[in-house]
Amino acid sequence: MTSLPEGVRYLPGYLHLAVQRALVDSIRAVVAEAPLYTPQMPKSGKPMSVRMTNCGELGWVTDRDGGYRYQAVHPISGKPWPPIPEQLLALWRDLADFPLPPQACLVNFYVDTAKMGQHQDRDEKEFAAPVLSVSLGDDCLFRVGGTKRSDPTVSFRLRSGDVVVLGGESRLAFHGVDRIYPKTSPLLPKGGRINLTLRRVVA
Repeated sequence: MTSLPEGVRYLPGYLHLAVQRALVDSIRAVVAEAPLYTPQMPKSGKPMSVRMTNCGELGWVTDRDGGYRYQAVHPISGKPWPPIPEQLLALWRDLADFPLPPQACLVNFYVDTAKMGQHQDRDEKEFAAPVLSVSLGDDCLFRVGGTKRSDPTVSFRLRSGDVVVLGGESRLAFHGVDRIYPKTSPLLPKGGRINLTLRRVVA
């Protein structure tokens, strides 16, 4: 693999299969309480190709009128988000190198045709904490670059159980998912990919 940008940590196969299965069960419990929904792009209202939900004190949401933001309740049910599963809090403690716990875990579900355009995670007020990302299910082609959209990018395949940490100089790196590779993992019986993104929102 070509060298990754400074501050990007790629941990292939970090989560063993049994841990992945337990984590999927925990996320199913989250989704039962805070159902997946289709978010909208700001201003245009165009639906995104992923479905999403959150767990934690805060959840990242987006819609036509309110744009990108964090809020304490599900945008459809109006109920508070369920707590972040302990497995993910432990992962943060092990890998984040930050004294405070995550406040938000964004849950993105990708079907075969879903993508995520190049973007920065910059809606938080605390950039000293990293962004910690967990892949479950089908493989994807992940792309990451620098802090400018014009910076060169590196693409590599993320598999179920892989973890990526964006911290330090790459905390605000542009990154995205170019494609999903269907039927590459048996973890989710109906296929698809779950991405879990842990973030600290405020200091």
